[in-house]
Amino acid sequence: MNTVPSAIRHPASAVDGRNVVTVASGKGGVGKTWFSITLAHALAKAGRRVLLFDGDLGLANVDIQLGLMPERDLESVVSQRMGLAEAVLRYDEGGFDIIAGRSGSGTLAALPAGHLTGLRDSVFALAATYDTAILDLSAGVEPSVRILSAAAGTRLVVTTDEPTSLTDAYAFIKLTTMRGNADNTRIVVNMAASERDGRHTYATLSKACQNFLNMTPALAGVIRRDTHVREAIRNQSPILTRFPNANASVDVEAIARAFKGPA
Repeated sequence: MNTVPSAIRHPASAVDGRNVVTVASGKGGVGKTWFSITLAHALAKAGRRVLLFDGDLGLANVDIQLGLMPERDLESVVSQRMGLAEAVLRYDEGGFDIIAGRSGSGTLAALPAGHLTGLRDSVFALAATYDTAILDLSAGVEPSVRILSAAAGTRLVVTTDEPTSLTDAYAFIKLTTMRGNADNTRIVVNMAASERDGRHTYATLSKACQNFLNMTPALAGVIRRDTHVREAIRNQSPILTRFPNANASVDVEAIARAFKGPA
């Protein structure tokens, strides 16, 4: 029988998650990780104590986008070399903390359900020491996504206007709704040609949710398509530092200002 390592095991009574924000997408390539990083940075700039957890198990890339080479990461926790709190890294340039994953790690990608539940409980317990904890999830709806997003306070679903992106975002929302976790799900439309086009994309997804799921997720915000995003990622630098006045920077900071988090 698989047992949950003590480093990622926490009493169920400690699980709360009200200040946890999970960022999902259904489909890869929609800018989910970039958005998670930028939202963490924007909230930190606004004075919040923020933890960014790279929950893209097996294909982690928060550290890559920021040009970090962490000596401590999630695999060190799973292998019981250290506790979760010991794996926290301070990202001084952004003013927030990070728990990095490890890209290409078969150990993390193949964690059994019991270990994933224990990891989620430990993350939620650690999150209680912050104002906001952001979980950047894997693309898709595999077990790790379903387990890590369970009971979280707010779910931000990132989509674009591409039909496959909308379909996969709807699939994620449908799955969480069927599991009774539809409350506080919000939509972020990324790479929109304009604010108006982004709101049209949101309306398309919202209408499908209303018609088939009998729920209407709120719009968290629209992020306009911006060439500065790619340049910032290429230079492994936060866009709010490198291009603070870029359209995408302005749009994410607007989302952060309006973001109230869970009640």
